[in-house]
Amino acid sequence: MHLFSQMKRFNCSVALTIFALFMYCAPISAQTNLAPEPKLAIVLNSGEASVSLIDMQARKVIKTIPVGKEPHHLMITPDQKTLLIANAAGNDVVLMNPVSGELTGKIPEIIDPYQIGYSPNHRWFIANGNRLDRVDVYSADGTNLKLAKSIKLGKTPSHIAYTADSKMAFITLQDSNELAAIDLDTQTVIWKMPTGNTPAGLWMTPGDQYLLVGITGEDNVQVIDWKNRKEVKRIKTGKGAHNFRPLGDKKHVFLSNRIASTISLINMQTLEKVGDITGLPSGPDDMEITPDGKTLWVTFRFAKKVGVIDIPSMKLVAVIPVGKSPHGVFFTPRAAWD
Repeated sequence: MHLFSQMKRFNCSVALTIFALFMYCAPISAQTNLAPEPKLAIVLNSGEASVSLIDMQARKVIKTIPVGKEPHHLMITPDQKTLLIANAAGNDVVLMNPVSGELTGKIPEIIDPYQIGYSPNHRWFIANGNRLDRVDVYSADGTNLKLAKSIKLGKTPSHIAYTADSKMAFITLQDSNELAAIDLDTQTVIWKMPTGNTPAGLWMTPGDQYLLVGITGEDNVQVIDWKNRKEVKRIKTGKGAHNFRPLGDKKHVFLSNRIASTISLINMQTLEKVGDITGLPSGPDDMEITPDGKTLWVTFRFAKKVGVIDIPSMKLVAVIPVGKSPHGVFFTPRAAWD
């Protein structure tokens, strides 16, 4: 009944919608209590060159490991066996066992890897050079990466999105206020278009229909018809609209608002905000969802904490102190990213 205590935050129809979508989209395995539970959460402390390992059941840090300078983002390999930790100032990618937290190796000379990501077909790997204003495109075979081309772009390449067919990649340019499209087969920039102030997170809606852009310098999500290079609308969310995490039902996506210290839920079909999670520590950023679809984990960049949010009630239920400027968060298994 926690949901109905949120009526001051959401109106009745919105609250009932959230409850209904949660009950509908929760994985079958979760509803029958068959979903395996992740045991270890991995949090990147970008301001302390370390990783916090969290016992998810006890909800406390059990170990802190030095990994390299400015670990901001992470990515699981296509075979789901190795976690890649990108050290932007360390110019390398550290390899970790995502279940045990053991460091297993390193990929050297990946220059300024702020944001990283595999294409859907796993053929390409992109490392955004946030500091050096460039995007490096690698041909990929798991952790075997071969530089195909280094592309100079506008200022401060940030987040990445792909088309489902892996033909195109999109990059936000935070300090140029632009969105760039790259042809992956030729590693060439096809076009750039203006965005709102300080674009950051990117998410492609189902069917590759629209790109959602978190406009961190404002308080909204910009909806872009990328095929025609035009803005469709702005969805007002909260100050510092930043990064996305889909709920997993192919319909809704969460957005962190770093300055407002809220998390918005957006309907990708109607392009409307459903509601907000409030009462959070400062600087919500990256998010991850447990495989049962019931719990949202979020890093709080400005508060040196990680939070655990109960999705059905949209309430913060636990806060865990970690290192300085926590950014990426990961655990396995996790809810679908569809």
